[in-house]
Amino acid sequence: MTFAPRSPLATQAPPPGLVRMRRLATGLLILMAAVFLASRQLVPLHPGWGYIRAFAEAAMVGALADWFAVTALFRHPLGLPIPHTAIVARNKDRIGDQLAQFLRDNFLIPHVVARRMRRLDVAEAVARWLTDPPESAGGRFRQGASALVAGMLDGLDPARLGGMVKAAVAGRLRDTQVSPLAGQLLKAAMAEGRHGPLLDAAIRWGANALSGNDTLIRQMVHDRAGAILRWTGLDETLADKLIGGLEKLLADMADDPQHPMRVKAEEGLDRLAWDLQYNAATQARVESLKEELLANQAMARWLDGLWEQARGALLNVARDPERAMAGKLGEVLRQLGATLRQNRALAARINRFVRRTVVGIASDYGDGIVRLVSETVRSWDVRTITGRLENAVGRDLQYIRINGTIVGGLVGLCLHLVDGLL
Repeated sequence: MTFAPRSPLATQAPPPGLVRMRRLATGLLILMAAVFLASRQLVPLHPGWGYIRAFAEAAMVGALADWFAVTALFRHPLGLPIPHTAIVARNKDRIGDQLAQFLRDNFLIPHVVARRMRRLDVAEAVARWLTDPPESAGGRFRQGASALVAGMLDGLDPARLGGMVKAAVAGRLRDTQVSPLAGQLLKAAMAEGRHGPLLDAAIRWGANALSGNDTLIRQMVHDRAGAILRWTGLDETLADKLIGGLEKLLADMADDPQHPMRVKAEEGLDRLAWDLQYNAATQARVESLKEELLANQAMARWLDGLWEQARGALLNVARDPERAMAGKLGEVLRQLGATLRQNRALAARINRFVRRTVVGIASDYGDGIVRLVSETVRSWDVRTITGRLENAVGRDLQYIRINGTIVGGLVGLCLHLVDGLL
């Protein structure tokens, strides 16, 4: 069999428990072989040795049969290309396809997801885990969940996964009407007086711009003044008056919240908030601007950077959850958990949002997730997937070898007893 190039997922060394069980099963086979050879020589001395020989002989057969069955799952026994061996290696792609289809049929159908999500109180579970995790179970859960998340983020194709995330974000932005939302936010900000600092910042910016460009303004007045004004020097006086008047206007606006120009600016903002919510022409212009922004390559690069930063942050938290929970992030998360426990209306909204989001993802991206899982498994080389599967279930498979040895020996002993009675 030819093997594909090594994938980024390195094959893990067998865990110590698997190595011990493998040695025990092999040692038991060797012991039965030694007992069989010894008892065969001792049968003439006493008939009882016949029972021991029958037990050891059948135990060897059972052990060899189960060794062959267990080994054939992952590789060719003794390296011989026996038909219907190396089952996992030969059927890797089909296993990936069936795993993906199982995921699709049982977890990614919208009505199945909706039924499962209705039984989950996500907000309460998150709140309990953030505020009061059990010392032992919580730690094991945190470590296990962290290893799972880190493995998924490491194992899945970053480019494909990032593309799906960016496509989902862009799709949600396209489906969201930005104009009414912006209008509501602006109206709420004005109602609470939170637009004042924005106007103050605009006035300060205007004052700084005027101060930094007075030479340019004087040059513009000089260039546009008539020859008589330039000859008499009145252009300088005019420029001084113009700059002084603008500086006084900006200073008065900064000092007087009821200045007529500020009132006009607030009226303009109020009108803009109304237009954003109810004026079809304004909404169309905002939507057109949004589409142009989403189609811009700079936005695509910004989303790329945003996704990479988010992925890096998730990996850092997943790889060291204890440190993350001990820092400022942990304090914020604990406060969030306490809020979720106290505010049941907020928890209900979060549960409803999570349900709708998960159902929407299953509906919109279920096929893409299935393809991602299938193609990811296909991209793994044979040694990687067989090694990981064997490390995961190999300990139980070695128990099969041990049980086969014992059961085979007992069957052989029973048949010898029956043969003696007949």
